[in-house]
Amino acid sequence: MPNQDNTVKNERSDRISKRGFASMDRVRQREIARLGGRAAHQRGTAHEFTREEAREAGRKGGVSVSQDREHMAKIGRRGGERRSARLSSMRKPDATGPTSAATEDTVETPQPSSASRDTIDRSGEPET
Repeated sequence: MPNQDNTVKNERSDRISKRGFASMDRVRQREIARLGGRAAHQRGTAHEFTREEAREAGRKGGVSVSQDREHMAKIGRRGGERRSARLSSMRKPDATGPTSAATEDTVETPQPSSASRDTIDRSGEPET
């Protein structure tokens, strides 16, 4: 209910004007923005980033966010924890020891048994 100075209380703030885009419900704001975007595209006046503009915007964003050392440390720590958890789940019992950790750097390739190795001739001619 509006009071004397033409404001209304809602969940976003104690005193917000009942007029204007910012005082609207979030769903209504999105609907208006969506319609405006469609109209701009139909008229051909909507801005679309070129590859170069998008690249530059991404670079600027990366420079900006990397200035926050606490944030960078936090995301690095989360990445390390996730990698550690993933590697822990990949550990299997091994004949040579209780556990062996598979890493992204190692790739196990199947080796032919010694019997099949003896019969393989790399030159294409049968062994004599």
